[in-house]
Amino acid sequence: MASCRLNFTPNLWSPSDSPRLSSTCQLQTPIPSHSHSSHATLKHFLPSKTSKIPSSTARRRCSDAVRSHMTMEEKPISGDKMLVYVPPHPLIKHWVSVLRNEQTPCPIFRNAMAELGRLLLYEASRDCLPTVAGEIQSPMGVASVEFIDPREPVAVVPILRAGLALAEHASSILPATKTYHLGISRDEETLQPTIYLNKLPDKFPEGSKVFVVDPMLATGGTIVAALKLLEDRGVGNKQIKVISAVSAPPALQKLSEQFPGLHVYTGIIDPTVNDKGFIIPGLGDAGDRSYGT
Repeated sequence: MASCRLNFTPNLWSPSDSPRLSSTCQLQTPIPSHSHSSHATLKHFLPSKTSKIPSSTARRRCSDAVRSHMTMEEKPISGDKMLVYVPPHPLIKHWVSVLRNEQTPCPIFRNAMAELGRLLLYEASRDCLPTVAGEIQSPMGVASVEFIDPREPVAVVPILRAGLALAEHASSILPATKTYHLGISRDEETLQPTIYLNKLPDKFPEGSKVFVVDPMLATGGTIVAALKLLEDRGVGNKQIKVISAVSAPPALQKLSEQFPGLHVYTGIIDPTVNDKGFIIPGLGDAGDRSYGT
């Protein structure tokens, strides 16, 4: 599966091959492929404050430029930069489209969120799960094998409540994981986060891999609050993978400034957030649409 790996730095954001780009693009030499995936990098200049959706002409020009420069040349990536991954798998695009549709009923919406989470978790875990090698007896002979090492700590942290839907299939994708629930609500007026449930341990085991699942990265308040809780418990930025359905520049900007080395996996990057803190075009309130309340 191809995976578009995007280098995100302060005052720069890195969308996928989606046409939702602003009028100014700058291509960067693509980074090398790894394992079974090919990667391309796009640097995109973002004005410090904007709420305008780019013109269709500019989007087409930038989109064409991205497609025409997706090559396999080598370029090292600094470990100090946040990376944003937008896997260009057609199933990811399909489930994002189902989620966007305002006519999608609650049960189908929740199922689409779960399927999207399955695919994003698969991509995010591609290069970070510890394995143990050995030999087993197959019906036809001895075979060399590798299993996920159950002794190495892997944790999933869904941010309630919409994170529960996106993380529904985590246990089938990530063997031997522990799930720690984190409830964070957002004030509709101030857009500031409030923690109402915290099931995180006082300290995570050394070397833990942590997948934080938050469907909507809009203003960034919720995800920043969650990552600071992990930081207080000894989890480094490079040990964390953030999983989201839809992301927007304000949240990605905050993450890149405060959590260098972080990796974010998202279904799509939308261009803006409105004055009520909702991603545009987004998919609405993910919690309300997942559970009908």
